[in-house]
Amino acid sequence: MALPGVVAVIAALISAAVSFVILVGLGPVAPTRQVTLTLIAINSALILLLVVLIGREIHRILMARRRGKAAARLHVRIVALFSLVAAIPAIIVALVASITLDVGLDRWFEIRTKAIVGSSLSIAESYVQENARNLQNTALSMAVDLDRNRVLYGLDRTGFQQLLNQQAVGRGLAHAALVHGDGSIIMRADTRADFPMPDPPPGSVRDAASGDAVLIEPRTRNIVGSVIKLREIDDAYLYTIRLVDPEVIRARQIVRANVDDYRDLETSRATVQLAFALVYLGLTLIIVLSAIWTGIAVADRLVRPIRRLIGAADEVATGNLDVSVPVRNSDGDVASLGDTFNKMLLQLKSQRNELVAAKDQIDERRRFSEAVLASVSAGIIGVNTDGAITIVNRSAETMLGIRAAKSLGEKLQNVLPDVGSVFEIARGSGRSVYRDQVTFFRLGAERTFNIQITVEKGDADEDAPSYVVTVDDITDLVQAQRATAWADVARRIAHEIKNPLTPIQLSAERIRRRYGKVITEDREVFDQCTETIIRQVGDIGRMVDEFSAFARMPKPTMQAMDLREALREASFLVEVSRSDIAFERDFGDEPLLGTFDSRLMSQAFGNLIKNAAEAIESDDTRASDEPGVVRISARRENDTITIDVADNGKGLPRENRQRLLEPYMTTRDKGTGLGLAIVKKIVEDHGGRLELHDAPAEFHGGRGALIRIVLPAAAVGDEAKMDRNEQTTDV
Repeated sequence: MALPGVVAVIAALISAAVSFVILVGLGPVAPTRQVTLTLIAINSALILLLVVLIGREIHRILMARRRGKAAARLHVRIVALFSLVAAIPAIIVALVASITLDVGLDRWFEIRTKAIVGSSLSIAESYVQENARNLQNTALSMAVDLDRNRVLYGLDRTGFQQLLNQQAVGRGLAHAALVHGDGSIIMRADTRADFPMPDPPPGSVRDAASGDAVLIEPRTRNIVGSVIKLREIDDAYLYTIRLVDPEVIRARQIVRANVDDYRDLETSRATVQLAFALVYLGLTLIIVLSAIWTGIAVADRLVRPIRRLIGAADEVATGNLDVSVPVRNSDGDVASLGDTFNKMLLQLKSQRNELVAAKDQIDERRRFSEAVLASVSAGIIGVNTDGAITIVNRSAETMLGIRAAKSLGEKLQNVLPDVGSVFEIARGSGRSVYRDQVTFFRLGAERTFNIQITVEKGDADEDAPSYVVTVDDITDLVQAQRATAWADVARRIAHEIKNPLTPIQLSAERIRRRYGKVITEDREVFDQCTETIIRQVGDIGRMVDEFSAFARMPKPTMQAMDLREALREASFLVEVSRSDIAFERDFGDEPLLGTFDSRLMSQAFGNLIKNAAEAIESDDTRASDEPGVVRISARRENDTITIDVADNGKGLPRENRQRLLEPYMTTRDKGTGLGLAIVKKIVEDHGGRLELHDAPAEFHGGRGALIRIVLPAAAVGDEAKMDRNEQTTDV
């Protein structure tokens, strides 16, 4: 149990006990309103402190349960049980106390008590009123006698003074006087009273001017007075004073003060009840919260050794054997269990060290195998006897466009159907090594792969065999072989065919000149035949020239340049001759700088744009009102420059698409098949690559083809040098 919690509980219990003693009236301090509010404030502060401490502990317990901490559920149950056991009796006591308080206050304010208090005040008031009425009657009678002696007042003031003295003494008045309307005294009776006559209260003379007697009630002194206007004497008022029993006045003041206090108490009844209820509620909360805190502390003490044991077991479950359970004799049987647990950990640690040593040796062998597989350029795929993939090296991921994380455990037939078919054939052949060559699309292009299946058998005869699939990408090799073969064919064609073409053409022209005028019969047939010979020889000559150009492709002369100029020039030359096709250009605002041969790049771009226009022309499926569009776009992406030439023509075939890059492969009737082959060779000589794709979906719904050229761009530092060189050249 934490020290702040112990201090808070003790202080709260002491405060509750003191509050109870004061409220029941057993202490020296009276339970006044101020005292009650002070007790409420102190108890509220202690309650708030206990709530904060308990809230922190409950939050800790709930967070421990949410994190799945050991024995968290047991901890919650014990705390809940202690809280209920403590809270139920305290709540019952609070309810009984509240009812008792309410009943007690009702007795204070019942009708009988109100009647007694009201009667006491009425008696005192009646006595005073009776004396006031007697004085008023006496004053009226005396005023009548004085009015009768009006003549005496006017002729003999001394005699009238004696009459006033006789009237005052004879009627038992303490003082009597005649006063003007402004309160000034005309004459005063000599009554030999032991206290001076007080001045008439302000406004009393003015109130008596109407002719009614004005009564002056006793307030702080035991005297009662009256003021009456004389009817026969002008501007004269009779002011009389009589003494009242001081004990009655004092009792009247006491009763009036008590009645006021009683009425104030009755008015604040709800406040008093609320104050007492708050104090009782505070006492209840203190008892409940103290019990809850005690329950939490006891639960902590009960759960702590169990939690340590479960926590240590969880650590062992995660592989940490370097833990130990603290053993305390005060924990009882749990301490014996902890000691046994620690001995078990020592044995497990010894056995684990032996297993780790063996595992390290196996891991070292595995890392060596993985390093070997990673350094192999060929793709390696391990397959178990069920055809599921077990190993994929980096080369296989790059070459086949797969990811090892998603492929492991999957069937080879599902991940790579073409390779899976070869695997099934190899497994069914029963041979230890099986080889085959397949061609399929991978990474957006048709690639040719050499597949080798090797069977690995276990040491025991009953062990299931495993398989190693070795994949080599021989696409470039096959294309290089074909290109070399076609280059050799082109040289032979140029050598063997070109030489006899000139004599054939000259002979045909000579026959037409020599016999053209002689032959009159079937002259039209003669002219048509000679013209055909000359034209076909010319076509063959041009074809031989193209083969010669392909066979003797010059090496590029590299220089710094902006590819946008070559693209504009090539697209303009084709656009001039094809006004029926719309050309779209998007070369960006930034220069596309690099090191290229301007003549060869212009030739390559011209061939691609010319092929796009011819593909639109040869498309018989396009509607007559649908315009042909060629879009040429170029952009820089990091350290490469990408040029796309898209058209909405008839597109590229799906099968054997890569064969279009080989010499003498074309989809047009009059094509030689050397255009894309020449472009591919130019691009590869510049360190780039040529890709064949279908048109994107946003371009006329994906109709047509897209030829992409990817070339290396100049570095950032080289761009600055090129800009300076261009500026110098312009100057």
